Amino acid sequence: MAEGKPEQSSSPFVAVFEGFRKELDEHHDRRERTIKASRDITAASKKMKNTNTCAASLLCKGENSIPYSHLQVRQVGQPVPAFATKSNAEYWKIIEERYKAITADLQGLNAYRYSHNITGGNQEFMEALSFHHYLETQSVITHEEAQAKITSMCGGPDTPVLLTPEDYILGICDMTGELMRFSVTSMATNGKLPAGRSATNKRVKQEPSSEDAGDKMDIDEESSTAQASPKPRTVLDDLRAIRLQLEMFEAPGGSKFAQELETKKMPVMRECVDKVEKALYGLTVRGSERPKGWLPDMGSERRSEVESY
Repeated sequence: MAEGKPEQSSSPFVAVFEGFRKELDEHHDRRERTIKASRDITAASKKMKNTNTCAASLLCKGENSIPYSHLQVRQVGQPVPAFATKSNAEYWKIIEERYKAITADLQGLNAYRYSHNITGGNQEFMEALSFHHYLETQSVITHEEAQAKITSMCGGPDTPVLLTPEDYILGICDMTGELMRFSVTSMATNGKLPAGRSATNKRVKQEPSSEDAGDKMDIDEESSTAQASPKPRTVLDDLRAIRLQLEMFEAPGGSKFAQELETKKMPVMRECVDKVEKALYGLTVRGSERPKGWLPDMGSERRSEVESY
């Protein structure tokens, strides 16, 4: 007589642990989706930054595939060139798709639970967005404007991906590195520091009468000309202003954000401003001393900062 297998007694705890298993599986899936989206946003943001500064780099390499007029490092406060806008369209689309894909996963408490998984993508996108915004407006994008941009990418104001103030500040710190590369490349190719447009003076200059023409001094003409066309604000002026504001900011003591800001971001930010200052110093003070066609001695062990540019 064959003995039947004893039936397993059902326990009320089985359903409870199955619920735990399902919750953990959903947690891991949500975490992996967020990490993957963060990596894709980071990669697309890096490519978008490179496109915005590729004009000067292509000019240095002698690239002939793009018209020479497009390769000139332009003034700030102007729209991004058409070829850069066309190239960036693909990256904007990727970033928007990735934000939409994780919008449902980063709502409510999950927005803070997985904030450390999306922070890398948010910071990199914040760096690219602020750099793009600065090139077009010569101003720093606000936290509200950056959050509104991400909200529009997520499909509406009801389910946005949260951009924390920490990610915003760290992204602005990283943006100074892009401004440094943009400035140094411009000085190396065009021989001048990027700046905005001069503010126009709408006052009509009166012509001097014939009696006063002989008594007018040359210095008066120079001063009137300077008043008529004020000196435009340069990228270095803006870098110094950003450095001043960031140095006045006090992060909460003992937090991970404060540690990353003080030990990593701030020293690099100060170094970027110093590099632009040294490059401009060499261009202004020592640039006229060099003959035409001069090249640095690549075999010397110690070269000045200007020679490296």
